[in-house]
Amino acid sequence: MGYVLLTAGVLLWAYSHLMKRLTPGLRARMGENGGKMAVSVMSIIAIYLMVKGYGRAAPIDLWNPPAFMTHINNTLMLIAVFLLGLGYSRGVLRSKMRHPMLGAVKVWALAHLLVNGDLASVILFGGLLAWAVVDMIMINRQTPPWVRPAAGPVINDVLYGVISLLVFGVIAYVHLWLGVSPFGG
Repeated sequence: MGYVLLTAGVLLWAYSHLMKRLTPGLRARMGENGGKMAVSVMSIIAIYLMVKGYGRAAPIDLWNPPAFMTHINNTLMLIAVFLLGLGYSRGVLRSKMRHPMLGAVKVWALAHLLVNGDLASVILFGGLLAWAVVDMIMINRQTPPWVRPAAGPVINDVLYGVISLLVFGVIAYVHLWLGVSPFGG
């Protein structure tokens, strides 16, 4: 049952975030606020299904990742945390990337695939990686060319980098609190 819930959650997440592009008529009939509410509700349900499904999935190991992948994972996670909010920063770097949040999801998913060799992880992280790639492609094809935002001062990038390190530390702490060491061992 865990794999069914997990797969349903990944598919619902993907659909809710691709709804505007896959079924634009349905989304338009809901109106701006109704459409956002539908996406929010579907996203919450999807997260619930993914968490429940991942937790209930019987362990099926596909490969045993080498220990050094932990270091690569942590480096990629620092990058993912930095990219996650880059679109909201006011420095130079925000003008360099069109889809920093989707980029963050792709890096996050890849990082977790490198250190988790079980089927549930492949479904969860591989599914979300596939969604982020498809979403990015669809946005690039269906929306006007990107207009780069004006670059701000470099000091804002430095401050944002410090904030990203602090957020990474909180995420590492939460993993440790949950009994999953992000540092190996």
